[in-house]
Amino acid sequence: MERSLLRRAGAEFIGTFALVTAGCGAIMVNAQTGALTHVGIALTFGLIITVMIAATGHISGAHFNPAVTIAFAVTRHFPWREVVYYVVAQLLAAVLGALTLRLLIGDLAALGTTIPSGSIGQSFGLEILLSAVLMFVIISVATDTKAVGTPAALAIGFTVALDALWGGPISGASMNPARSLGPALIAGVLDNQWIYLVAPVIGTVLGGFAYQLIREPMQYSTA
Repeated sequence: MERSLLRRAGAEFIGTFALVTAGCGAIMVNAQTGALTHVGIALTFGLIITVMIAATGHISGAHFNPAVTIAFAVTRHFPWREVVYYVVAQLLAAVLGALTLRLLIGDLAALGTTIPSGSIGQSFGLEILLSAVLMFVIISVATDTKAVGTPAALAIGFTVALDALWGGPISGASMNPARSLGPALIAGVLDNQWIYLVAPVIGTVLGGFAYQLIREPMQYSTA
């Protein structure tokens, strides 16, 4: 692996680890103390995404999400040959993050595992919708020179928080296979986890193409 790719995969690892420990950790702390509430948990997810994009976006693009990485590749904004490195880094970070939470806090709230509270169909559809909205924002600020920098980190972080605020009580508002799979594996809660592996990928691909349909023409990479 070339050194620049190793650095970028390392940034993805750190960002995803931070996402799981902060976001899922907030779920666990709230289960123990009741101090954060649903609003606090949603804001924690949004805030950790915001700060990690600001910290590592210039290194790796700050995907922190296999569905986002795949959607960027499908829409030809990311080379397919590097997808596996990003996804492996993200998944390993999520597992390590869940292990860290178990060590520090215990087995509360299934380590923040996403579990549908509505019907399977309802949660599946909601995860597609939430992921599509998230990717629509991500690809707009990541690929359009008119929308870059600090406002990009804020826009994506706010979108994560917003999706979590209204979608979280039904589907868990994962939008991220790594964020769901890591805690699920360590907690041993695998029922219906396919929702959080499949729906976010469908949603992010749809969101990516939706933005490309309405944006001004541009020259795409063929990598």
